Amino acid sequence: MKILITGGAGFIGSQLCKLLALDGDTITIIDDLSTGKLSNLKCFEQIEFIDGSILDEDLVNRIMKKVSVCYHLAASLGVKKIVESPIKSLESNIKGTEVVLNAAARYKVRTLLASSSEVYGKNPNQPLTEESDRHLGSPKISRWSYSEAKAINEMYAHELNKISSLPITIARLFNTVGVHQSGDYGMVLPKIVSLALKNEPVIVYGDGSQSRTFTAVSDVVIALRDLIKSERTINEVYNVGGNNPITITNLAELVILMSRSKSKIIYKPFEEIFGSYFEEPKSRIPDITKIQETIGWSPIKSIDEIVLEVIEYQKKIL
Repeated sequence: MKILITGGAGFIGSQLCKLLALDGDTITIIDDLSTGKLSNLKCFEQIEFIDGSILDEDLVNRIMKKVSVCYHLAASLGVKKIVESPIKSLESNIKGTEVVLNAAARYKVRTLLASSSEVYGKNPNQPLTEESDRHLGSPKISRWSYSEAKAINEMYAHELNKISSLPITIARLFNTVGVHQSGDYGMVLPKIVSLALKNEPVIVYGDGSQSRTFTAVSDVVIALRDLIKSERTINEVYNVGGNNPITITNLAELVILMSRSKSKIIYKPFEEIFGSYFEEPKSRIPDITKIQETIGWSPIKSIDEIVLEVIEYQKKIL
């Protein structure tokens, strides 16, 4: 197949490229390298890389009419980046997705839209199903701009399916982690591992009792590939995430133990890095029954395996 991956030089996109290349697909990537890296793609031959923006409507249309499948992964993401540049992030995440989805609808391209667990906001009722309500804070809190953008993306996709039969599937990703992930934008696991390997204090924001599930990127890209292959998933939304929650304190302790670090955990208030207008959900745990029943997907790698992989990878690059 001829496939387009927006944001294909990024953490998840490059791992998806690796998987699809093994299937013999021809892949085109559009990425402005704002967070992606060309080095993530150095091992691939059957890939055409285009340095460009999804905000470039003419470019996106020229590419889209040549492909049969599109994975729309490009986004401005990471809590730190969203909080620091909310307006730029909104433009990219809303307008950019509008451009991509309109082009896909125009040429009837089978499309997967990468959404996020941020859509659920701070809903305290766990685990979260695809029908769970959204609980958001004040519009003054810039963190929720990402949640709003992703919800608008989903709504736009559903409406295009109604009016133009866009064959769309939506995947809500929960804390995807693994090798090549950067801690520069607020991604917690690579940041903790980096500090632990340097035997520096491991900083945990808040009281550390907030819980998350972490899913290996190698498992996530299989879910994305298999979701787009199934016609049963068209115009449906699926949680893609792990089912074994861990607190951030316990995650830090696990990293320190497995890396044999001498680091100590220190706690700092969220306001120190994110400013006074910030909220952090206490828990974010997916119910993955729907994806299990539809395509038979469940994550394979345990948190111990994931942490060990990230530790070994970062040892090589530090």
